[in-house]
Amino acid sequence: MRYITEKSLTLRPIGRVKLENHTVMKKGLNILINILLLAVVVLLAWQVVKSIQAPIKFNNEQKARETQVVERLIDIRNAEVLYKNANSKYTASFDTLIDFCQTAEIPIVNIIPDPTDTTFTRTINDTIGFVKVMDSLAGKRENFNISEMRYVPFSNPQQKFELEAGFIKRNGIDIPVFEARTPYEVYLVGLDQQRILNAKAEKESINRYAGMKVGSMEEASTDGNWEKL
Repeated sequence: MRYITEKSLTLRPIGRVKLENHTVMKKGLNILINILLLAVVVLLAWQVVKSIQAPIKFNNEQKARETQVVERLIDIRNAEVLYKNANSKYTASFDTLIDFCQTAEIPIVNIIPDPTDTTFTRTINDTIGFVKVMDSLAGKRENFNISEMRYVPFSNPQQKFELEAGFIKRNGIDIPVFEARTPYEVYLVGLDQQRILNAKAEKESINRYAGMKVGSMEEASTDGNWEKL
């Protein structure tokens, strides 16, 4: 007859518990590993998406900012052209330019054929009135502020456009010229610094101005560099 001892009664249940605990721990470890792997996959996927979106986001923001910078450069150009028409030269002073815009008037000219000209090539300029330079520049913009013309949009701290004016010699004749400009780092401030440096290096590598500008101190031109792209 086989006897069941107390020892055998106690050891068998403990063995089963250990086996069950080992199985539970193994399953828990596998779940933990799977969670960690999933987290790594999600992180890598996010990094890929981020690397793709980063240059797109930078380019979109650059274009949006340059739209406003160009609008202001066009205002400067229009003001400078009107100033030159009245003074036979451009000015390098924003104070002078803004004061001119606030006080000066330009004629409204009606061009009609010369009735005495049988060749139909001559015309007569008939001044029918005057309009303020300020109104001419503002157009339909209700919130136009001429005093803001000197400042670069998005610059922080606020900075002015660089403005130069003078004369260049062409065939022995003095030609008035001007240039207004601002570099990338002024109006792209707050964006990815490395991408700003890359954009600057790209322009400089092809001997182009790294920023936005209008006019030129080297040639008789009132074009903006955005118009030459």
